Amino acid sequence: MATSNAPLVCHGHSRPINHLEYSRITDDGVFLISSSKDGQPMLRNAETGDWIGTFEGHKGCVWSATLNAPATHAATASADFSARLWNAITGDELHVFQHKHICKSVSFSDDCQKLLTGGSEKLLRIYDLGNVDAEPYVMQGSPSQIRTAQFTAEDTLIMSSCADDKGIRVWDVRTNTIVTTLGTDSPVTSIEITDDGRYITTADGKTVTFFDAMTFTPVWKRTMGYEVESASVCIKNDVFVAGGTDMWVHAHSMSTGEEVDCGKGHHGPVHSVRFAPDGKSYASGSEDGTIRIWRTLPGK
Repeated sequence: MATSNAPLVCHGHSRPINHLEYSRITDDGVFLISSSKDGQPMLRNAETGDWIGTFEGHKGCVWSATLNAPATHAATASADFSARLWNAITGDELHVFQHKHICKSVSFSDDCQKLLTGGSEKLLRIYDLGNVDAEPYVMQGSPSQIRTAQFTAEDTLIMSSCADDKGIRVWDVRTNTIVTTLGTDSPVTSIEITDDGRYITTADGKTVTFFDAMTFTPVWKRTMGYEVESASVCIKNDVFVAGGTDMWVHAHSMSTGEEVDCGKGHHGPVHSVRFAPDGKSYASGSEDGTIRIWRTLPGK
């Protein structure tokens, strides 16, 4: 399907984009943070795509970058065996959380008081941001290196995926145990939890799955014609977007699975896609080092 949806193209990264994430809607607007193999995570105005700043200090690939709820702080996870906390307004580095191996995932708790990391050590670590020098709370039991991990259920649960194992593990922070595993056919490359914590969208292999987070059961599952690396939903518009190895950004009806738009222009696999919080646009990040911001077309 051809598209008339011309994107905003954001340059600046010199190597592939690994991950994109939008902030929530704040008094100062909405922001987009990107992580890249160039080791230079960047902050942008989410509406215009304009560069705001670069968080400088990592000595290797940055796999993940995130913002807390008010977008006052950022956190990053890197191949340099560290996660870092930043002042998102000034760009200043506030703390380095040293790890013993590659750090792949970083996430703030909903109350902004804790920072969750995961990576090649096969451990989840929870840091108290009120006492950054304290030893972290450690959760063991992941069968292989952790690819992504996020808090949910008012920070009482964590959802994680592994680079080499199928399924999504659900951890209870209070008991330090895995309480259930959501079944998938392939290792999960992307997990998105809606802001209200009600639904989970995952990508694995050629499959996009939409789970009910209350029951941990699939609501629907769609099979794509390509390997999917990332997926994101906009419930109010009944649309999900997916990107992967075919280098295109596909938009589909959530209800029917029908493709309703297809964004072309990337020159490499699409590693990350995310909807803006208002649902009016979505962003894609690619192996080609560019970020593209697409309009959600009327009626979609």
